[in-house]
Amino acid sequence: MRNLYRSLCKAEVVICGIGFIFLVGFVFLSAILRFFRISMSWNIDLAMFLLAWTAFLGADIAWRSGQLVGIDIVTRRLPQGLRKIIALVIYFIILVALVIIIIFGISLAVTERLRTYQSIPIPYSLVTLSIVVTALSMIFSTILKIRRGILNFKVNATGNEIQGGTE
Repeated sequence: MRNLYRSLCKAEVVICGIGFIFLVGFVFLSAILRFFRISMSWNIDLAMFLLAWTAFLGADIAWRSGQLVGIDIVTRRLPQGLRKIIALVIYFIILVALVIIIIFGISLAVTERLRTYQSIPIPYSLVTLSIVVTALSMIFSTILKIRRGILNFKVNATGNEIQGGTE
């Protein structure tokens, strides 16, 4: 199971990278063609499609690797045990929010299944599914963060066990 998860994570990084390269290429191509007064609206629509997928997949990659911006000004001076409790509470809030995003994302995808882009026959529901797929992947990452937080709860930064839940 762990190998499958790692493979999916690597595939997600590759798909995001390839999608970003094509996104930049389509926007650049559109700018060059506009210079020559040639309009190709399909490449802008495809670029918007790729933007949604790469942005959300990139957010998932950043969440999984701990690269999202965080503000610790409030928790920085708290005891380590309390910081860990706050982190777990926040992870549970994020987990609930992700489940809500999936529920409403699926509903929105079903609603938009007949609506397509103006120049290409891609339904908007495929863009909406980027949110659902990413939220599902983020749920797995969040569960792993919660599990790691619970397993490492009584260990402080130096590797010593915390007495009574605080330093």
